[in-house]
Amino acid sequence: MIRQTLVGVLAGFALGSAAWAADAAASAPSAVVAPPAGFVAGPEPKPDDSNAQRARSQPGNNAPFWRAVRESGHQAGYSSLPGAEKGVLIQPFVQYPGSRLTNAGEAWRQVRNQWLIPYGGALLLIVSLALALFYWRKGPLGGHETETGRVIERFTYFERAAHWANAIAFCVLAVSGIVMAFGKFFLLPLIGSALFGWLSYALKTAHNFAGPLFAVSLLIVIVTFVRDELPRRGDLAWLRHAGGMVSGKEVPSHRFNAGEKLAFWGGVFVLGIIVVASGLVLDRLIPGLAYLRGDMQVAHIVHITAAVLMMAIFLGHIYIGTIGMKDAYQAMRTGYVDEAWAKEHHALWLADIQAGKIPAQRTPEATPPAAIVRP
Repeated sequence: MIRQTLVGVLAGFALGSAAWAADAAASAPSAVVAPPAGFVAGPEPKPDDSNAQRARSQPGNNAPFWRAVRESGHQAGYSSLPGAEKGVLIQPFVQYPGSRLTNAGEAWRQVRNQWLIPYGGALLLIVSLALALFYWRKGPLGGHETETGRVIERFTYFERAAHWANAIAFCVLAVSGIVMAFGKFFLLPLIGSALFGWLSYALKTAHNFAGPLFAVSLLIVIVTFVRDELPRRGDLAWLRHAGGMVSGKEVPSHRFNAGEKLAFWGGVFVLGIIVVASGLVLDRLIPGLAYLRGDMQVAHIVHITAAVLMMAIFLGHIYIGTIGMKDAYQAMRTGYVDEAWAKEHHALWLADIQAGKIPAQRTPEATPPAAIVRP
């Protein structure tokens, strides 16, 4: 039964398209052709029987049928497929303040294509250019203190494992999300539609598999670092002077400075939870939800908005953790930093270690290196 219905709909589309093309061709200006000899024109159709006349003269033109579907297609019909809204062909029409009557699905498409994609892409591009300009003008931060050869364990093995699992999952999600959302603008013209189609499909699959890994690792990261990310004395002073990035002299801070705490609470905690929750809805992994079309569209808008903001925040985090600050990457790669690095970037944290409030070696069974080994 379903197969016959689908075949009928496809045939209706084909015949309707042919009839619409015939109507367009007939309405186009052309040379006047004299009727053949013996031709007698019939009476003009009356306005009230135009649909009946059309049905007799153009039996394949089902435009009136689809107009009726457009007007009342949101009313549920019969469908043998289980689930909500399976018998609804078209979403209901809605009218927002100051706008015309619009189909709900069309409204979602316009929000995505006219707001989320252009403004989201512009935000990521602006942040990237700002970081490139900052690096060009200031270069990497730090490196003003002479190394002592004495090392401090900054991150344990568990903390680094949690961070890298979350970071790898985030990078897979970010790259695949960027290609799916913006790839047709910058990648499709370079590699062509065939390769772009296969690449998009592969990245979409990777996106769906990396999502649960990101959700689990995000929860572990939050639980692991939340204690050191709480506000402390000196955070307001760090914010007032923007961490000393402009003056070149850093403001003393604890294990994590105020900028890292803002990235944690805004990017990891708030936006991360929003991205994960909306992603689970899109993957249909939350039991008990009806997963109506409107619900999925709202989840998509929330997901892409939070994801773009999260990527913008973590572009700065990735910059500082790689080329933006000397030896910052070594801290997460090896787990250790020199005392000089701690004094320059986290003086209050070093003071607590020297006062015996917190240990310099947090993993008793590990053997600290004699010095930081760089690749």
